Amino acid sequence: MRPGGALLSLLAGLVLLLLLRLLWCPADAPASFRLLVEESRENVHGSFAALRTLGNRAVPLPNTTNSTELAEQSPQLTKRCSNLQDGLQALPDRSKGYSEDDFLRIITNIQSCPWKRQAKEYEDFRAKLASCCDAIQNFVVSQNNTPVGSNMTYEVESKKEIPIRQGIFHMLPESQPFVGHPYNQCAVVGNGGILNKSLCGAEIDKSDFVFRCNLPPTSGNISKDVGSKTNLVTVNPSIITQKYGNLQQKQAIFLDDIATYGDAFLLLPAFSFRANTDTSFKVYFTLKESKARQKVLFFHPKYLKHLALFWRTKGVTAYRLSTGLMITSVAVELCENVKLYGFWPFSRTVGDMPVSHHYYDNKLPKRGFHQMPKEYSQILQLHVKGILKLQFSKCEVA
Repeated sequence: MRPGGALLSLLAGLVLLLLLRLLWCPADAPASFRLLVEESRENVHGSFAALRTLGNRAVPLPNTTNSTELAEQSPQLTKRCSNLQDGLQALPDRSKGYSEDDFLRIITNIQSCPWKRQAKEYEDFRAKLASCCDAIQNFVVSQNNTPVGSNMTYEVESKKEIPIRQGIFHMLPESQPFVGHPYNQCAVVGNGGILNKSLCGAEIDKSDFVFRCNLPPTSGNISKDVGSKTNLVTVNPSIITQKYGNLQQKQAIFLDDIATYGDAFLLLPAFSFRANTDTSFKVYFTLKESKARQKVLFFHPKYLKHLALFWRTKGVTAYRLSTGLMITSVAVELCENVKLYGFWPFSRTVGDMPVSHHYYDNKLPKRGFHQMPKEYSQILQLHVKGILKLQFSKCEVA
């Protein structure tokens, strides 16, 4: 064989080995290698260059006070940050293949980019939500959207109905309580352990409207991190059953606990499952009989159905949406500016410090009930697009 032929054979062999490396991805390969191979495949089709940027180690912001040096580096930073949006749009389809490490690297990159509210992106997204769901008119059950004599179809048990007779009808507000009350700055406070030592309490309490989920503690020393102001708090009926004995023996403890929420609305999914109805009604009558300051509202099952369909088109196909995503969706329609605190479904920070699941305990959710990686990737998209803002770390204290 001629020397030139041997060289060509060697080059061909190297190319073949490279192609095999790109195309082969065994199930037991390390996660970082599988991610690299998947990205290489996509790069062959020329479609996911931005995702590689998301998975890379963050390029830190320029640490300089020299305006000339900052100006020289800012075009590169701007380009990298603009690529984040394209990459995140592809993330939901791949979120099962992403580990916690991958997400933390993505968040590190996002944190290195300055956040700015994008009015057009916000208006477009809010218009899409209003078109499908219309939270302002429909997200709670009221007398003006649920007449006497109608049958309410349950959200999840959709083959079951409950007739709306006078007794239930008079439990409902006459109209939607948030019509005509647009809010400027709203805080949606999740219960993630990332809130511990965050010092976000004062910032949260400055908001015009504060949403909270599932009766979290807000009094005492924890208020400096999570705030104490509450305008609306959701109530999972399982909490009433498990923590308060279905309001049979522990009614006084329940009333004492919710007194910390002041004049807040208590929002319950009474018509999601039939099992929720009696418990939710017990909360209503307990507050009424004790002349409590708080008022009970019920999620409208049709609104929750439509909202689930909306997020399903974006890849969130879980058995049920998390309360956090439900309330975030409501807030975008009701508020001009939305900021999320305590949304952190990871076991550690980007600095590799351990984080409890909740700021008040480490009880994990039921497996398979929600799709937290896919939900969180959607929330990250909303942040990168400037539709809402996620608080990832400690708050600045004046």
